[in-house]
Amino acid sequence: MDRSNQTSPMVGFILLGLSAHPGLEKMFFVLILLMYLVVLLGNGVLMLVTTLDSHLHTPMYFFLGNLSFLDICYTTSSVPLILNSFLTPRKTISFSGCAVQMFLSFAMGATECVLLSMMAFDRYVAICNPLRYPVIMSKAVYVPMAISSWAAGLTTSIVQTSQAMRLPFCGDNIINHFTCEILAVLKLACADISINVISMVVANVIFLAIPVLFIFVSYMFIIATILWIPSAEGRKKAFSTCSAHLTVVVVFYGTILFMYGKPKAKDPLGADKQDLSDKLISLFYGVVTPMLNPVIYSLRNKDVKAAMKKLIHQKHLTE
Repeated sequence: MDRSNQTSPMVGFILLGLSAHPGLEKMFFVLILLMYLVVLLGNGVLMLVTTLDSHLHTPMYFFLGNLSFLDICYTTSSVPLILNSFLTPRKTISFSGCAVQMFLSFAMGATECVLLSMMAFDRYVAICNPLRYPVIMSKAVYVPMAISSWAAGLTTSIVQTSQAMRLPFCGDNIINHFTCEILAVLKLACADISINVISMVVANVIFLAIPVLFIFVSYMFIIATILWIPSAEGRKKAFSTCSAHLTVVVVFYGTILFMYGKPKAKDPLGADKQDLSDKLISLFYGVVTPMLNPVIYSLRNKDVKAAMKKLIHQKHLTE
């Protein structure tokens, strides 16, 4: 390809977002801003509760605190950029800013996939092998598990981002998305992206397929163990300890499957409508899931609700 058609990466990128639908921008600005504030508040409170309450200093709540921090980082890596794009007519981002945003979003998404599988293992040990739980899930074990989740997510993001941003880009560098989503950026490349595609497939297997399979197998053992519990009260109590995590897993992976598994429209009009729907789904996926996580854990977990009430009571006593 003629390299004269390539655009210097230092020029940066233009993010289309909802440019074709300006009437929606102000409405979605208010909606996304409110949801982002709920994400910060909900996950911030959950982090505070799991840190301050000594009764919650267990592997499950340590992972939950990590998940809350991760959700704050994930939304913060993209939502401020999206909100700014709703208010400015020219939605540009520098090359370095695009690389940083891509790196953070990819890293947080990959880390969450691994972290959810670690949380599934914690629930498996707690229910299927409760007598050995304190030994198997000691602090010397669950802290490195969390660290390895973060390390794995950051490592794969470095690989994917560096491979994507080294490519030469063509034309006007227009990204048909709200953010520097890696697949949308790869579409702008002038060079062969087969290596990037292979790398992405490998990453999807490691960070999507394997964790999903691990979680599925873990819950098969968990369900089998619960069904063997003789009393209905015992079964209910055992299931309640993992129901919140299972709900979060279904919401997280269910949304991903819905986003990437639905068929593509063939006619131009349908493709245009689908393009808008795909953007909105990805927009809400980046905010709704992190917003729901603290709600799910606070509503379906007695320990968290009790800790929140205790924290509120202590605050009132000090005033």
